[in-house]
Amino acid sequence: MENNNTLNDHKHVLAFIIPSLIGALLFLIPLPIGTDGQWTVLIAYLSSNLELFVSGVITEILAAILVLSSIGALIGVVKPVWMTKRPFLKGLFVIHPFWLIIRFLGAIFAVLTLIEVGPEVIIGVGTGQEVLYNLLPVLAIWSFVMGMLLPLLIEFGLMEWLGTLAQKIMRPLFKLPGRAAVDSMASWMGNNMVSILITINQYESGYYSKKESAIIVTNFTITSIGFSLIVARMLDVQNLFLSFYLTVLIAVFVAAIICPRIPPLSRMKNDYYEPAGKQIVEEAPQNVSIPRWAFQKGVAKASKVPAASVLLKKGLFNAADIWFGMLPLVMGIGTIALIIANFTPVFQIISYPLIPVLELMQIPEASQAAPAMLIGFADMFLPAILGTNIESELTRFVVGAVSLTQLIYMSEIGVMLIRSSIPVNVGQLFLMFIIRTIITLPIVVLIAHLFVF
Repeated sequence: MENNNTLNDHKHVLAFIIPSLIGALLFLIPLPIGTDGQWTVLIAYLSSNLELFVSGVITEILAAILVLSSIGALIGVVKPVWMTKRPFLKGLFVIHPFWLIIRFLGAIFAVLTLIEVGPEVIIGVGTGQEVLYNLLPVLAIWSFVMGMLLPLLIEFGLMEWLGTLAQKIMRPLFKLPGRAAVDSMASWMGNNMVSILITINQYESGYYSKKESAIIVTNFTITSIGFSLIVARMLDVQNLFLSFYLTVLIAVFVAAIICPRIPPLSRMKNDYYEPAGKQIVEEAPQNVSIPRWAFQKGVAKASKVPAASVLLKKGLFNAADIWFGMLPLVMGIGTIALIIANFTPVFQIISYPLIPVLELMQIPEASQAAPAMLIGFADMFLPAILGTNIESELTRFVVGAVSLTQLIYMSEIGVMLIRSSIPVNVGQLFLMFIIRTIITLPIVVLIAHLFVF
């Protein structure tokens, strides 16, 4: 039997165990190595230190990349032979006219913000500066580090091993293959962008269907413990952090059970990415235990790992694709979303129906809390920023916890998903954002009333 032959090959066993242990240490196992001894995963520590190291020049570099990306896309309009004959360049620069416009807007916003010229609505602290100085560097550094190190998590059998062990839980509860547990753990321990990039990779490799990938990205991109602590501090509820984060986890868990069973997710097809086809096999052979089958699958995956040069090239291409393809869209769409949030009454208007609901739930300062709970669709920081002006500690607790359960933020995750091959659009993302709010708000309020306040 092929699996037994693979298992007996000590070289393949070591190829599974050693890189997988390193991958788990990098992405999944928190250690007391953060600032002031904070527990964090190594990839977060490495990314934060690299970001600090290049902080003096990163914004200038990113602005230049956005300009080059726009110029490349403009050249791509005429489809020169030297570009169309190279799949990577073609995929990067031969794009739809709509995305070309967004790229140019992103480049213009970045340059104006960098040189501090232009209207405050574009280059202000809450709009252009928020995206250029806070969002883009994090995305750029994380995508580079991820591009180099992600193979340790997905190419050497760790996902096969953990996924097989977790399938008895993930499939009945969340209608997902067991390997989706890795996405959630990586997001929870490190950064929700990690989960998005893993899910895109697994979808394009044929391990998740369209429906499964959509479920994961809208339900399992859990905000990391570190970011949750930042939100708690901004809202001055850090003294309640254990209760705060447990409330978030409970609400996210319940929503992850419900959302896959209702529209729009329940109506999505279980088709696989056409270029790859279905690659996943979850059923264990008869008379083979789940732990042994998990180990065999991990070793089998490690036995087929590409050469180091192939992995390196793939990692560099993925990082370049994000730098030249996604960052301009984050700058363009993210800035526009923040302009709408900060300079128009859109979120104030759509939050009116929420005010009587909050009052019925006995939440003080409901009129201030309502827009704070919906504005998170534009950017993950906005609910905490609006919530700082609320006097009631209970209301600040609820606003912060609900914002962390919504998971979908257009300025970052939304742009990544829209640009990816995962079949979700803005309308579906907004609908999922509202559905998650409807599900998690009563849970958060109930826990807050019964056990915290």
